[in-house]
Amino acid sequence: MKDLLLITPPFTQLNTPYPATAYLKGFLNTKDISAFQMDLGIEVILELFSKKELTNLFKTAFQHGKIVSENAERIYALREDYLKTIDEVIAFLQGKNQTLARQIASENMLPQAGRFAKLDDMEWAFGNMGMQDKAKHLATLFLEDLSDFIIECIDENFGFSRYAERLGRSANAFDELYEQLGKELTYIDTISLNILDARLKEIQPGLVCISVPFPGNLFSAFRCAQFIKKNYPKIKIAMGGGFPNTELRSLSDTRVFDFFDFITLDDGELPIELLASNILNPKPDNPDHQLFKRTFLCQNGSVVYNNFSLRKDYKQSELGTPDYSDLLLDKYISVIEIANPMHSLWSDGRWNKLTMAHGCYWGKCTFCDISLDYIKLYEPIAAKLLVDRMEELIAQTGEQGFHFVDEAAPPALMREVALEIIKRKLTVTWWTNIRFEKSFTRDLCILLKASGCIAVSGGLEVASNRLLELIQKGVTVEQVAQVTANFTEAGIMVHAYLMYAYPTQTIQETVDSLEMVRQMFELGIIQSGFWHQFALTAHSPVGLNPEDYGIIPEYKSISFANNDIQFKDKTGIDHDKFSFGLKKSLFNYMHGICFDYPLQDWFDFKIPNTTIAHNFILNCVESNDDLSTRPSAKIIWIGPEPVVSFPTKKGKEPLLQLTFHEKTDTTIIVIEKEEGEWLLEALKKCSVWTEGTQTSTSLKTDFETHFNDFELFWYSDNIETLRSYSLLVL
Repeated sequence: MKDLLLITPPFTQLNTPYPATAYLKGFLNTKDISAFQMDLGIEVILELFSKKELTNLFKTAFQHGKIVSENAERIYALREDYLKTIDEVIAFLQGKNQTLARQIASENMLPQAGRFAKLDDMEWAFGNMGMQDKAKHLATLFLEDLSDFIIECIDENFGFSRYAERLGRSANAFDELYEQLGKELTYIDTISLNILDARLKEIQPGLVCISVPFPGNLFSAFRCAQFIKKNYPKIKIAMGGGFPNTELRSLSDTRVFDFFDFITLDDGELPIELLASNILNPKPDNPDHQLFKRTFLCQNGSVVYNNFSLRKDYKQSELGTPDYSDLLLDKYISVIEIANPMHSLWSDGRWNKLTMAHGCYWGKCTFCDISLDYIKLYEPIAAKLLVDRMEELIAQTGEQGFHFVDEAAPPALMREVALEIIKRKLTVTWWTNIRFEKSFTRDLCILLKASGCIAVSGGLEVASNRLLELIQKGVTVEQVAQVTANFTEAGIMVHAYLMYAYPTQTIQETVDSLEMVRQMFELGIIQSGFWHQFALTAHSPVGLNPEDYGIIPEYKSISFANNDIQFKDKTGIDHDKFSFGLKKSLFNYMHGICFDYPLQDWFDFKIPNTTIAHNFILNCVESNDDLSTRPSAKIIWIGPEPVVSFPTKKGKEPLLQLTFHEKTDTTIIVIEKEEGEWLLEALKKCSVWTEGTQTSTSLKTDFETHFNDFELFWYSDNIETLRSYSLLVL
């Protein structure tokens, strides 16, 4: 028995839990409020993709005469092969029975239907040694074939990372969703609600909190609430999460409260604490009685927004460490949808989720919801506390991989976190989202790599300096090229978010943007990307001031969701027609091919020639020179202690030979004995494992008490050699 049940409804990710409930449970632990959490999505997937349920699924599809297409007919004909292998494939994707990879990779074990028709060249994609990844990719296609069968023959709303997403997208009115909720339970609904029912009987909560991060979770959230209302009427139900935070701020339809008692906005910790206080102790002498924080409820037949509590939201340092207990961490499924190592980070492997800073330190991009708290309220966490939480999560989950889910991780904090990880000699793997700003120097990227950073994702958006300025991105194309080159040279993969159809964007700018992207992939400074079509949102600067951006919004009456807004661009350009060509070209560039194709080949309509020079990005990268040293710059040594020897030459000044044995290489420098002894002592003072902080100025002052001309020494070949790998200027 627990006070609260926290639920993530179907569906989000197969490989790792969405972190909202873990964040909330960690906070509730600090308040001694007992809670149980469940990822209903992964539990439904595991039930659905089992021999027992697939047997019933095939039978149902046949009895209802739903097997119509040639692809569905083939899958049904091969049903015994699917039933024979499904449990083993799921176990393999959960990280068990890894020897099965050899059988799967042979391509003779699994039945193949439509998804295998576009199979990549396996040897090219995974090489001779990528057995596990190749097998994961084939097993993923196997599951996707079954998913296609389910969508066609059982439930058209099914998707591995969403359910009935269409009903949640831009649903300005509640009518369609309400009508759908009045229909019979679907096959997927029945599985979901059976699992939920068993958990409710076990936990017996007073309050159920359903986190809805995306439109693809919304319908299932309402189905769960509908079931609880009907079968457990004494239990109170609240909704929170990313979807209500962005979409339900103008809610006025009282029918929503036939399903939910409360809907909270923005950071959920204090709102849930107040809900729990009121529900678990509803007496008038409770100091929080009827006082809520950013909470919608229905009173006297009207939707009321109760924000009457005077209590302040908690600081990030007070929220506790996310708690992943209760979740089925060993049963998540790692999949590889396309043969791209950066892309696989979102679907392969189980990541502990953490946040370096609440909100965005930049907070100016005009397409972004910067008027909302989750963006505008910026508050970083101290590096030591963050790494403390990393160690706690490693101890709890046994996993040493971390995905920092920041809007944009701050470079200065990333530096301090990296230094703290290295100081504690932790072995971790991590990645995050960033802005491609000039703070990411070559040396900072080397430091991040040394701490375990393997990848970053960031918004290049439209590769046009005019539009980047209009977006107020705070970067230029030249700067993005230099920064992505720094990351790539350090061995950190780069994913770029790309945008087209931004207001006032011309056809020429779209073509030139594609050419910039082509050159970046050809040079290898970006390894992955995705084109997004610009969407106008109600809470962004463009949405709040559309006339400043040359667009005409088409406003509708709002009683339910309010975020995406349809609009007309005064340019009159049909940007939709670029979608296929942009995505097809990018798919090929990510595979390292077709760089020599004319841009015209990607489109079935006439486009203008690019105005971008063929070597524009190359020139940007080659002009990058960040080896100059600011006086206040920190000097950090992250390399090993050298082996010292004394080579002798007749008639020469005594010398020191310093041999640095790195993991994959050995570096040797020979230096005059006195300067060498000073350098040895300086490296100790600069070492990341000492508490002292050395700056360029302090080193210069110390050097010039013994010798002349620090600059001549600092820019010598020997120091340049050390700076190429372990002597960092930050």
